[in-house]
Amino acid sequence: MADLLHLLAGGLGNLAAYLAAHVLLCLLPAFFIAGAMAALIPKQSITRWLGRGTPGHISYPAAAAAGSLLAVCSCTIVPLFAGVYRKGAGIGPATTFLFFAPAGNIMAIAYTGSVLGLEFAAARFLLCLLFGIGIGLLMALLFWRDDLRHDRQTDALFAEQARIDPVAMRLLLALLVLLVAGTLKLWPLTATLASVHLPLSWVEPWQDTLLRWVPFDAAKGEEGVSFQGSVLIALLVLIAVSAKQGLDDIVEGANRWTWVALGLTAATLLVATLGLRPRDGGLALEITGRFCAVAAALLAIFHYGRRLDAQLWRSWLWESWRFVKQIFPLLIIGVFVVGVVRQLIRPEWIESLAGQNDLFANAVAVVFGVFMYFPSLVEVPVARMFLDLGMHPGPLLAYLMADPELSLQSMLMVAAVIGRPKTAAYVGWVALFSIAAGLIYGAWIDGANRWFLVLGTLGFVAALALTVNRLHERVTPGSHAT
Repeated sequence: MADLLHLLAGGLGNLAAYLAAHVLLCLLPAFFIAGAMAALIPKQSITRWLGRGTPGHISYPAAAAAGSLLAVCSCTIVPLFAGVYRKGAGIGPATTFLFFAPAGNIMAIAYTGSVLGLEFAAARFLLCLLFGIGIGLLMALLFWRDDLRHDRQTDALFAEQARIDPVAMRLLLALLVLLVAGTLKLWPLTATLASVHLPLSWVEPWQDTLLRWVPFDAAKGEEGVSFQGSVLIALLVLIAVSAKQGLDDIVEGANRWTWVALGLTAATLLVATLGLRPRDGGLALEITGRFCAVAAALLAIFHYGRRLDAQLWRSWLWESWRFVKQIFPLLIIGVFVVGVVRQLIRPEWIESLAGQNDLFANAVAVVFGVFMYFPSLVEVPVARMFLDLGMHPGPLLAYLMADPELSLQSMLMVAAVIGRPKTAAYVGWVALFSIAAGLIYGAWIDGANRWFLVLGTLGFVAALALTVNRLHERVTPGSHAT
């Protein structure tokens, strides 16, 4: 009984820590962006660059380039992926975007270079790029019939939209600024501009209680729950209650609960940017550069939202809420399960099993990445710890490629968007390519013929690209005929 309670506590603790630290500034803006893509962006704007009919030498690099600019985790990218895919992107470029954004974005590569070295960062970037495109090509090859049906469905769904409203484009840009301002860990966003001490004697005892309930353990990926996190969880509950009342029937018009939900969301985002730190028998309230950036983005969103056509505005909110209802419950389940499983995994197991660059060690590293999910960029110092404890660089790279992609919660969310068969194929390809990346880089480190490794990897992706291009040429005439 005690063991069961321990596992349940681990699951609930992981869920609380995730909700406190990663939902607001990462996931909520992503839901609004996904909703804006679905409601405000014409299909042609997506299919021009990422559509099934776009030449592969344009669509796949474009998908990777778009992903490289987003320093987001595997859960945050799913709503964006859903918005892109629902709007008409081909399954190949869409999955390349899904893969590359968490694993190969600019921030992840730069941070990898600073912690693990330039060679490791270069290997991570190049293999993420090549294998991300390779995974997309394979998905296009396997599911080209589904792509044809998807094209017809999106054509029917978005036939009335011919061009994007200029106000809608400015709104979308403001939402992207909100996401970037909330997630980038760079000065001056992280700088403290002003600080006020509030004499609240109960804050420190409450923080101690939270850490007893939800411990902090970096080795296990347990982040704990801060005082600020507990405040944010309470605000999230209020948002959920008011959004249910205010957004379920938003297509019929707004009500008072709509404004309550939106107001609470804006206020909560601002609270998330503050520094709320128990200190000296009270609470230190710190105004940060992130607070100012997020406030400016929210003002821009409010300004352009007011100017948007009423029907488009309601459609945007409805699509955003639809993505929340589709994806967020699965996220909750996945995070809870990961917290339970994490109690059974010991980091030293991985250290002892992945000391050599072989197939088994790389496979273990990939499996470890499924259940040891860390938020964006946090996987890098954890990888540093494993490297110092004796993990071979090959399996370590396999872990770094799998961890941002194959968290249990993200797999559940992706399945809700594209279905189980496509998700199973995607997960299988990511696992296989992560293992291959680890073996290749490990062989490089161990002194194998480097030209052979480079040319072999490039040749594989090139052959795959040629195969998909030939298939595209064969099936395109039939698609036009239908």
